[in-house]
Amino acid sequence: MGERVLIALGGNAMTGPDGSAAPEEQRAAVESAMTQVRHLVDAGHEVILTHGNGPQVGNLLLKNQLAADVVPPVPLDWCGAQTQATIGMLIMNALPYTTATIVTRTLVDPADPAFADPVKPIGRYFTEAEARRFEKLGQSWRRFDRGWRRVVASPEPLEILDAPAVLVLMRAAYTVVAAGGGGVPVVRQADGSLAGVEAVIDKDLAAALLARAVRATTLIIATDVENAVVGYGGPDPRPIGRITAQELRVLHAAGHFAGGSMGPKVEAALRFVHGGGERAVITSLNGISGDSGTRVEK
Repeated sequence: MGERVLIALGGNAMTGPDGSAAPEEQRAAVESAMTQVRHLVDAGHEVILTHGNGPQVGNLLLKNQLAADVVPPVPLDWCGAQTQATIGMLIMNALPYTTATIVTRTLVDPADPAFADPVKPIGRYFTEAEARRFEKLGQSWRRFDRGWRRVVASPEPLEILDAPAVLVLMRAAYTVVAAGGGGVPVVRQADGSLAGVEAVIDKDLAAALLARAVRATTLIIATDVENAVVGYGGPDPRPIGRITAQELRVLHAAGHFAGGSMGPKVEAALRFVHGGGERAVITSLNGISGDSGTRVEK
């Protein structure tokens, strides 16, 4: 019998080779990515898909900024929901199976320290004058080497609220797309209702949370490299193949994986395996249906 596999597609799977997010480039990239997914489904595995949405949200933010004097900018949680639906539609069109996309919410803690110090850059670079203009709308901006970028909080994901809907659809033999971009971040208010917040959730950490919630046996984190690497950028880099979670935790604690790139992927893999998953795989898009990549097991 096949396994239940959650695949977290990186942003490179949703854009052109040069990073272009033009509609035709996105459509072609998604169709190419789904050829690899089909290998797993055709082999008898149950597949759940999640994905990044950075370039797509960046485009919506740019539209917000360019049209701010004409149309009120929409909040970041709205942008996340819109991109979940758009990318989900492209994925569904590219798969010859019964598929569904769930606009998915991820619960975060309003007291999370990340809200007090937003550091996650989103969108494009702007001049200081433009940044100051948007600060008047309540946004946070910081200066980087190439200019000014908006920064938002990246709180810890606590619960994928719509995971039960994923399970219902899976029992009905659907291939499901969920928690795109880490999910739309929401907080629970004093009266028990939910409200969206201006934040970005790490998609790999959310993928690990979703994988546990839907009882996946395998988490595959598809990125733009074949393996996680010890000593990356140094004189003696060493790709990691099969490794135990404990061995990988030691390497992670020693600082071998950069916080803004491979670090969250390694952390997500460790959380999934420590939480009861059988294995987590970090590999390239072309390797998701094979035995390559960094394979983390108990």
